[in-house]
Amino acid sequence: MTLLRQSAHWWRENRLAAAAGLMALFMLVFTVGGAVGAAKAADDSASVKGKTFTIATDTTWAPFEFQRDGELRGIDIDLIKAVAEDQGFTVKVDVLGFDGALAAVTAGQADAVMAGMSITDEREKTFDFSNPYFDSGIQMAVAADDDTIKGYDDLKGKTVSAKTGTEGYAFAEKLGKEIGFTVTGFQDAADAYSDVTSGNSVATFDDYPILAYGIATGNVALKTVTDQEKASSYGMAVKKGDNRALRLAFNAGLKNVIADGTYQKILDDYLGEDAPDAKTIGGGKAALGNAKLDPGKPGELPKNPGFATDTPVTHGTFTIATDTTFAPFIYQLDGKNVGIDMDLLRAIAANQGFEVEVKTLGFDAALAALTAGQADGVIAGMSITDERKQVFDFSDPYYSSGVQMAVAKDSDISSYEDLKGERVAVKTGTVGYDFAKELGAKIGFKVNAFQDSADMYNDVATGNSAATFEDAPVLQFGIASGNVPLKIVTDPEPGADYGFAVKKGENAQLLAMFNEGLKNAKESGAYQQIIDRYLAIDDADASDNSFWTLLQASFPPLMQGLLLTLLATALSIVFAMVLGILFGIMKLSGNAFVRFLASAYVNIFRGTPVLVQAFFFYFGVPAVTGQPLDALTAGVITLSLNAGAYITEIVRGGVQSVDPGQMEAARSLGLGWGASMRRVVMPQAFKIMTPNLINQFIITLKDTSLLSVLGFAELTYQGRIVIASTFRSFEIWIVVGAMYFIVIWLLTVLSNWFDRKFNK
Repeated sequence: MTLLRQSAHWWRENRLAAAAGLMALFMLVFTVGGAVGAAKAADDSASVKGKTFTIATDTTWAPFEFQRDGELRGIDIDLIKAVAEDQGFTVKVDVLGFDGALAAVTAGQADAVMAGMSITDEREKTFDFSNPYFDSGIQMAVAADDDTIKGYDDLKGKTVSAKTGTEGYAFAEKLGKEIGFTVTGFQDAADAYSDVTSGNSVATFDDYPILAYGIATGNVALKTVTDQEKASSYGMAVKKGDNRALRLAFNAGLKNVIADGTYQKILDDYLGEDAPDAKTIGGGKAALGNAKLDPGKPGELPKNPGFATDTPVTHGTFTIATDTTFAPFIYQLDGKNVGIDMDLLRAIAANQGFEVEVKTLGFDAALAALTAGQADGVIAGMSITDERKQVFDFSDPYYSSGVQMAVAKDSDISSYEDLKGERVAVKTGTVGYDFAKELGAKIGFKVNAFQDSADMYNDVATGNSAATFEDAPVLQFGIASGNVPLKIVTDPEPGADYGFAVKKGENAQLLAMFNEGLKNAKESGAYQQIIDRYLAIDDADASDNSFWTLLQASFPPLMQGLLLTLLATALSIVFAMVLGILFGIMKLSGNAFVRFLASAYVNIFRGTPVLVQAFFFYFGVPAVTGQPLDALTAGVITLSLNAGAYITEIVRGGVQSVDPGQMEAARSLGLGWGASMRRVVMPQAFKIMTPNLINQFIITLKDTSLLSVLGFAELTYQGRIVIASTFRSFEIWIVVGAMYFIVIWLLTVLSNWFDRKFNK
């Protein structure tokens, strides 16, 4: 007995430690299980002919997948069927929703997913992609009758909507941090659009073909107000390491249906005048099938059968000024100028029939040479800005960049705020310089400007400056090649496009030839060959993709979601208790009308799904009243009314379980009905109700997960957001489930202690 009492005492004193240990055990078990499951590989050599593959797709994302006359249609559906017919296999399409489709592929329940899925670096950690079959872009749309929102700056202090897991959502999140607006995420595009038309959000961000199709068909009461922002290409995805034969067959079939015009007809049918040229998709990669083009060595002309590099020289020689060192765009290798800029310039010259003489002058000197007429053009990773357009004429953009911050390897600086009172190093004339100057004015740091990237990096490495701001590809190339002893500590900020420049009003022919050669290089894939030879580098220090790294990165947003879950639960329980006690007593009234009102309330909210109620209060009520409700308010109203209906019956049952003689005795002592209920009946009733109330509290906590469909950033919502960026659904849901389990277990322990303490 003594041992038993000691064990019980230890348990009471160490509940939290036990909970933490239990969570760790969960992590260990499921991590090992995941590792074992991931070890299974597919048979890459299997033929696809005569086989049937399950293709998972989204529910509705017109014009890529949607229902028409009871039939599943769309660009994705028609294309996969055309490819299957060309390659001799059949497909079974499962409509699961985007998140469900990804989960099905990762769980092995589907062979591939085809749902307008953007090819991103994060997703390529989990999936193997086919060649791109569509190049997308992001646009912003507002309500059709809204004339107040005309650009991004008008969104300050507002709320916008986007579909989770899309590039539109990621773009809105990043833009929101710059401008100052809130992003609400939805699982379905239709809900994101409805959030705008109902007035809850002022704008939505989505892929341009989705918005254009919905608006053109009259199904979406919105209008686009911005030009397209560049986005990733779409690809068919299979689980990493699996279904290689299917992926290669898709590439081969895509090449064939592009060549015979089938795919172009599909695009024209759905997009009309907005349809792209199928042969140019993915920089011409879609039309290559499984052909592998050697990117070649730095300084070489691209070897590409679709890109001529032996055009006779008929347009003379042009002097082109450039920077000294701006790797990977311009740098010296074995005494020769190489880099993306140099190789691209020489390739375009060879394609268009002119020659170039390159002068490495440094960035400022190159611009001065151009304005003074000492050079015909400048190519030096030069950002296209409105200010520069007043002095120079620019080509079409040949590269889109962004700004990142890097610090010394042993530095503790991890964010912009840590720079207060410090010095940072930047290179003059770059977007990084402009970004640092603007940020420095806000935070309070000084800027050291250098003409050369190497000097800028050395200034940080030696400790003279605390950080540097540079274009993302330049930093990444330098660090990956081991030449820059720094580490990147921020994500890329939106930057600018790079362009080839000539003096304003001069050398129009040179500019036209550059644009034509660039177009040819992109269409043939020669452009991508050049990019790949510099940026497709195997980094020995690649980011750790382990479970613990994932847990560390995802824990802050998950904890934030947990706090919001507890907040919504606490508020809902308080209001539900008030409603439950009120209507519970009303159900015991001798007045038939009062009992009818209480019964109607209970029947309505117990007889309809919580999700329907949530949609009603969040979408329906604002549509009628014109007064938008935020997700927390609508969620608390929903859960309070729903839980209140169940608590009403708990209260009624608890009161009726008390011996009627207790009320009679209280009344005989001269207490009124109200005093008798408050002092005699209800205390006894609460002892009876306690187990059922505890159960209802737990149900309410779990029901908060349903509020994620409203964009309320509770725990489940945050889990979905993490998955949308990492696609590690198995591990994240284990973590989310463990967090729910521990919180509910602790709530149960606390409730049982309260029951024992006060109901003796």
